[in-house]
Amino acid sequence: MFGKKKNPGTPLVLSQEKFDTLIGRHAEFEGNLRLNESIRIDGRVLGHVQCAGEQPVSVVIGPSGEVVGDVVAQRVIVAGKVSGNIHAQDRVELHAGCFVQGDLKYVSIAVEHGARVQGLLLQVDAGDALVRNEQDAQDAIRRAQTLGSGPA
Repeated sequence: MFGKKKNPGTPLVLSQEKFDTLIGRHAEFEGNLRLNESIRIDGRVLGHVQCAGEQPVSVVIGPSGEVVGDVVAQRVIVAGKVSGNIHAQDRVELHAGCFVQGDLKYVSIAVEHGARVQGLLLQVDAGDALVRNEQDAQDAIRRAQTLGSGPA
């Protein structure tokens, strides 16, 4: 009666998703990961993490996890550290205490107080999210810089 009420609509509640692939907190992987299923990273990955095709793949980087490379997936949840760009075809979630050094491209985003980002946040339409071309991101950056440098 007087306990905390659970709000199922809270955006940053870790899901009960099943992970067939787990990189443990004492593991270090060097190379690119191409995924067909969701993954949880609690260790260190030196390389890109990318879903194969348009698979509904989630990449979760736990509080002790670190990725040095780009992350491309339908859903990306960061509680640890990413040094690279994130391209989410659907949603990015940034938890308190996380640190992302790179640009984020997403359809929707949820950010907890205390999350840190050094990079650009680029929101795209759901239809455009399927296009993960780096040139598109660079074009968006140039457009933003051009708009920002206009007369005051």
